Amino acid sequence: MSDGRHGKDGDNGPVFSAEQARQGEIILRTRTRLVIFIAGLVGVVILAIVVRLAIG
Repeated sequence: MSDGRHGKDGDNGPVFSAEQARQGEIILRTRTRLVIFIAGLVGVVILAIVVRLAIG
């Protein structure tokens, strides 16, 4: 491709510079997204504890 982007042909999604892509910001715009995100974090911790106890 001549514009330097990689990926599927005809992908008209946003293009970010390397500097913009490095900004590690999580944006949780709604309460539902926040609850799902926190539930996922709690789930990972619980899974780690269960696996640790199962291994013994």
